[in-house]
Amino acid sequence: MTYTNPILNADWSDPDVLRVGDDFYLTASSFGRAPGLPLLHSRDLVNWTLVGHALQLLEPAAEFRSPRHDCGVWAPSLRHHDDRFWIFWGDPDQGIYQINAPEIRGPWTRPHLVKAGKGLIDPCPLWDDETGEAYLVHAWAKSRSGVKNRLTGHRMNPDGRSLLDEGKVIVDGDRLPGWFTLEGPKLYRHEGRFWILAPAGGVETGWQGAFRAREFFGPYEERIVLEQKDTDVNGPHQGGWVRTQTGEDWFLHFQQRGAYGRVVHLQPMRWGADGWPVLGADGAPVAVHERPALPPQPDAAPATDDDFPGGRFGRQWAWTANPQDGWATQHSGDGLRLSCVRTADAHDLRKLPNILTQRLPGTPSAVEVTLELPSEDPGARGGLAVLGDAFSWIGLQRGPDGTVHLVHRFAEGVAERERDAAHPQLVPTGRVRLRIEIGAGARCRFFYDVGEGLRPSGPVFTATPWRWVGALLGLVALAPEGSGHAGSAVFIRFRISPL
Repeated sequence: MTYTNPILNADWSDPDVLRVGDDFYLTASSFGRAPGLPLLHSRDLVNWTLVGHALQLLEPAAEFRSPRHDCGVWAPSLRHHDDRFWIFWGDPDQGIYQINAPEIRGPWTRPHLVKAGKGLIDPCPLWDDETGEAYLVHAWAKSRSGVKNRLTGHRMNPDGRSLLDEGKVIVDGDRLPGWFTLEGPKLYRHEGRFWILAPAGGVETGWQGAFRAREFFGPYEERIVLEQKDTDVNGPHQGGWVRTQTGEDWFLHFQQRGAYGRVVHLQPMRWGADGWPVLGADGAPVAVHERPALPPQPDAAPATDDDFPGGRFGRQWAWTANPQDGWATQHSGDGLRLSCVRTADAHDLRKLPNILTQRLPGTPSAVEVTLELPSEDPGARGGLAVLGDAFSWIGLQRGPDGTVHLVHRFAEGVAERERDAAHPQLVPTGRVRLRIEIGAGARCRFFYDVGEGLRPSGPVFTATPWRWVGALLGLVALAPEGSGHAGSAVFIRFRISPL
């Protein structure tokens, strides 16, 4: 039996992986969305399901009341120590945070700031079972600190709550010929050595490095252990090493794919005669490979479809900022009732915290949802969006005279407000089936059905990412500024299917 890469074909950015017993767990960057720190589970490293999130609200909470799409949770590390799960991550504007829990599904502690500072990113802890000591390594974001291309190491209090020294640069990428943008370190102990697996060269063009030393603070030797070579997998790097219960070694990493974000690949890993790890096919990414020697598992992938039973949405959804009470209303039937939140930014979806999102699928797909607009507030609207630094959405809007119109709007990345992508048209029923077909190159075609069959709307829109985040699918409900409750938009039967 073989598997085909990518094993997670959507934006599961900066993955880290862990095995506890027969179970594998994975977390990823979630940036400014809430809930954050997704938690995935697998029994075979190929089939993954989303089982929850470790972070319900970003902190400081007030700073994430509005979208900060490229900020927040960067490059987490997932570990298991002292019968607890631990996640460390860097917020480039705040510092290094830590949370922990007795079980992967929680309850997770509130975020604890281990080290405050600007530009502290990509932290990874290590508890040394041989000596009882604990360590932490992290990278630097030049945009906040003026420093990059180096890894700093600390001794850490074994309780994981504080660092015991000011830190020392243990790997300086500026001293390594040809190396740049060294970041994303993962710290391990193996056969008497400290190992750091860390990428360099940038997310679109870089490579995976390995560093080893007899002592934590060095000196370290380095080697490139995974690079694109003659494959079509650009910038293969930043991920984690895991050993199965049968003794096999594997490495999970991402590939940057533009609007699709950072998709996840699984590489075989072995230790060469010289003691260095060999990833993929002699250092090149594999496209197809024999599966891990583990019990067969049914095909599985993180959920996307949702019937919104009782007005509740599934764990595959996240808000574009910390949520507030009243954005979604529970009820006895099916269908999601999103409040048409009043805002001065109704002209620009990029500024709205109350968009409910999930990842853009990495393969050609059709996205469908049925929308009703019971709100009678003039200007109230709801719709289905493709959201990045450019965006486009299609949906319904209530006019000043009480009529409901189908609208389709977009904004370029440099535009400050949206404009029409198609002429508005009357929808007497106030109900529409919306469809977006996402083809090669994230080119999106919009359709609608008001009871007369699907019809196309507007020109092709090419989805775009933010700087670090792939494009998102979003459910939108909003209203212009005013007084009183603006009613709601109702979304029914959300589906993503292959094209």
